[in-house]
Amino acid sequence: MAILPLFPLGTVLMPGGRLPLQIFEPRYVQLLRDLLDGQDERSPVFGVVAIREGFEVGDDGVRALHPVGCGALLTQAAALEGERFLVVSEGTDRFRLDAIDESAGTPYTTARITWLTEPDGDPTTVVDLAARLRSELGAFAAATGSEPEIPVDDRLLAYAVPETVSLDVADRQRLLASSDTESRLRLALQLVRREREFADALGAVGSAPLPPFSPN
Repeated sequence: MAILPLFPLGTVLMPGGRLPLQIFEPRYVQLLRDLLDGQDERSPVFGVVAIREGFEVGDDGVRALHPVGCGALLTQAAALEGERFLVVSEGTDRFRLDAIDESAGTPYTTARITWLTEPDGDPTTVVDLAARLRSELGAFAAATGSEPEIPVDDRLLAYAVPETVSLDVADRQRLLASSDTESRLRLALQLVRREREFADALGAVGSAPLPPFSPN
């Protein structure tokens, strides 16, 4: 079990994913400062966890969060006028949210978490599913005219699907929460095929939008 500052959002960060944020709310400005002040002793990592639909983050803490989140390594930070900052983070490892740490004494939410391992499943099946998923992603990208970077690492492949195919928070969360690489690849393949069927039914394929800066 570890202690991790949390940044609840209405989106899902994937391992290997890139997350730009515009930070201006005082509690998250303090989180950023704490990360920067402590980076000589530890990596500036915080936790991104998706807020459940219908719930919000209130002044008294998190109302309801999904149980699996992703670590975010702070890679860039730029100060703007008026105590505003633009930061960029990269998804690291998944974690399970165990409990909110009520004794942390910070204006932002801190949680007790457990870092999750990345079991592969059946190696032969993983190789087959990865090859099929790469083929489906290539076909989808060709139809949209996009040129996504498709990871060569089978473990990261399914996590990269939302960069090519537009998925809602629920589908992204299902990918993140999958227990192993095999089940994640299988789910990703189903999702990409589903989106291609939707596109075929509509007679056109819509390209995945670029992620905007997310206000906190």
